[in-house]
Amino acid sequence: MKRALVTGAAGFAGQWLCRALLRDGWEVTGASLTTPPPNGTLTDEERGAVRWMLADLRAEDAVADVLDASAPDAVFHLAGISFVPAAREAPVTQTNVLSAVVMLADLKRRQAAGAIAPTVVIVGSAEQYGAHDTSEGPLTEHADCRPRTLYAASKAAQEVFALEAARADGLRVVCTRSFNHSGPGQASQFLIPSLVRRALDARRAPAPRRITIGNGHTTRDFLHAEDVANAYLSLATRGVPGEVYNVCSGTGVTVEDLAREVCARAGVEADLESDPALRRAVDVPWLVGDHTKLRSTTGWTPRRSRTDIIDDLLNAPSH
Repeated sequence: MKRALVTGAAGFAGQWLCRALLRDGWEVTGASLTTPPPNGTLTDEERGAVRWMLADLRAEDAVADVLDASAPDAVFHLAGISFVPAAREAPVTQTNVLSAVVMLADLKRRQAAGAIAPTVVIVGSAEQYGAHDTSEGPLTEHADCRPRTLYAASKAAQEVFALEAARADGLRVVCTRSFNHSGPGQASQFLIPSLVRRALDARRAPAPRRITIGNGHTTRDFLHAEDVANAYLSLATRGVPGEVYNVCSGTGVTVEDLAREVCARAGVEADLESDPALRRAVDVPWLVGDHTKLRSTTGWTPRRSRTDIIDDLLNAPSH
């Protein structure tokens, strides 16, 4: 049986990845600052099948402990701050960069000693690309990276360290630039869950109904979390070390159109109202990716639609 270590396993994407690994027959160790996760994304059976370890991966001894315990064939490094605004209030460099650096250094020592030589999937962010004109079309991995937030800069730095480890030290590192993803279990401050919550609140309210949004023209590329987890698994088994892959749908949608889609699926008629408080000055106006490289290398392709994301959230027990 293949063994996997998932860092940030109790998080939203981490739980979806644990599910995908278990279904593919892997033995899974999940490391996180809070473990095991509360009931939600994973079933009781799935939660019980994961070996959970409480670990602050910024500390060398904690990283050594989880690697000793898991002896992984693949490491999926998802640990870190994932909500862009939160990165301004938290030690984002230590959380998003130091944990990866410590993990890579320990793996380098183990590989040099002939102990283990796992594939390492380092999960980055499309925010690393920064602002690009829509005329550039869906962004390929060759597009310039112009990070404009602390969060994006931390992810870009993490990638630099990871690729250096691949090229200089021979570690089997694969990096992603993951675009927006959503689904059941995602926190309500993220865009689609927040729109679903507002639509359901509006459905229960008397007419005239209104739903607030931020900048309606902001355009993003969304995948279902299930497709993202399958992409990470595909990269661990078929990705090329030292390479970077976009994980995306290849299709963009504006916030305004997305809000209308949510309202339609929720069966509610409501006016959209732009709230300046929901706008972020550092937001990238347009962020849409090209997944040709990922698809041609691994055979991965998205199976779930944006409508599936919305419907799954509308039907989630929390609503």
